[in-house]
Amino acid sequence: MGMTMTQKILAAAAGLDHVEAGQLIEAKLSLVLGNDITSPVAIKEMAKMKTEGVFDKDKIALVPDHFVPNKDIKSAEHCKCVREFAKEHDITNYFEVGQMGIEHALLPEKGLTVAGDVIIGADSHTCTYGALGAFSTGVGSTDMAAGMATGKAWFKVPSAIRFNLTGKPAKHISGKDVILHIIGMIGVDGALYKSMEFTGDGIANLSMDDRFTIANMAIEAGGKNGIFPVDDKTIEYMKEHSDRAYTVYEADADAVYDAEYTIDLSTLESTVSFPHLPENTHTISEIEAMDEIRIDQVVIGSCTNGRIQDLRQAAEILKGKKVAEGMRLIVIPATQAIYLQAMEEGLLKTFIEAGGVVSTPTCGPCLGGYMGILAEGERCVSTTNRNFVGRMGHVTSEIYLASPTLAAASAIAGKIARP
Repeated sequence: MGMTMTQKILAAAAGLDHVEAGQLIEAKLSLVLGNDITSPVAIKEMAKMKTEGVFDKDKIALVPDHFVPNKDIKSAEHCKCVREFAKEHDITNYFEVGQMGIEHALLPEKGLTVAGDVIIGADSHTCTYGALGAFSTGVGSTDMAAGMATGKAWFKVPSAIRFNLTGKPAKHISGKDVILHIIGMIGVDGALYKSMEFTGDGIANLSMDDRFTIANMAIEAGGKNGIFPVDDKTIEYMKEHSDRAYTVYEADADAVYDAEYTIDLSTLESTVSFPHLPENTHTISEIEAMDEIRIDQVVIGSCTNGRIQDLRQAAEILKGKKVAEGMRLIVIPATQAIYLQAMEEGLLKTFIEAGGVVSTPTCGPCLGGYMGILAEGERCVSTTNRNFVGRMGHVTSEIYLASPTLAAASAIAGKIARP
């Protein structure tokens, strides 16, 4: 019986010739990640282990990003805890304000994640790095602590679902539309503890930013991880950003999948996830047949859609236009490098002239942190990844998940609108 791409990576990390779905293994870790919310818990747990230090100061990444720059005393204390731990253990990849960004955009940009890696992070969207052909998954803070101390983690080898992508997306159709379509199709538990493995000639028509977006939201379908094959675009990205050696794994021809789906990218429309689950999706054609959905706020950013392609696409829609009266448009570049590039390209000028505001990199409003909290009954179109009850503020507020182009078009129209 052959192995999937994920199973091959895990077998190699466990020092085994072969693994099967459901098998328990102990694997060596390439990287352990934590942020300002999850790391303090892990640091306290690690202290209880009475270890002499971290397993490898170069293979731990600490990225304060959720409430950074600090929004209150509590968040300041959390960041202080992480800062002092990083200094005590001489952590190489600690990113202070000024160097930081949203963790899942920052790590690939800094070259810390490459094909063949096994990565755990105390954040559910750690699955993002599957875009590079790595196995990456979110864990709890206790597992992060064990990972920092030992450089190892236990896994149950996941079974897999294969998504065969064909065709070329139409203009204004991005990776966000692809993954929302998939989640709408299989549901938020459709890939529960499974590897979502993407294949097909359509992948060549997806940029790396598209792939990061798709892999990022594998968790929204319940997936253990999402993963893409390594092609010329992947290799070009890794060579541009990293000097680390990488390993390319390919699924066996006789690999076993629990299910297989074929998706023609050329048939996809702009897709929106309605409250209060990512699976509650509607195409723009369906939405246009409904009563108009007026909105109060638009957020463009996050670990899902705060990369340079996302900002360019939004700016293309907003160029020379104004947001609707009373509209709050909040744009958050995902890293300092993306912020600087957007500034140099004039994108920030476009956002500000359109009536928007631009924030320093932060997760901010995505998790109801700050920089865009919703009041009672307010509605927001957001390029973030979750729209649960109360996710962005008041429990009666509503979040509509969408691509950067649809979000920008909606900011102009004051309602959910076609880009």
